[in-house]
Amino acid sequence: MAATYQCDKCGMAVNATCAKCDEPLVNDTITVDGEVIQVSKCPNCEGMIKSPLCCGQDMTCQA
Repeated sequence: MAATYQCDKCGMAVNATCAKCDEPLVNDTITVDGEVIQVSKCPNCEGMIKSPLCCGQDMTCQA
């Protein structure tokens, strides 16, 4: 099942899958210049995106 990201402010939620592999993305973090950033990664092709934003803030991962 895809990672579900939900906005803590308004309740909007999304499921994330890789368009290249059609695999559910997994929640992860990376560190850039000492800052921990929430990302969504594909377990197959290792592609990643910044986790979704809503209401001007990162959506939290529920799965």
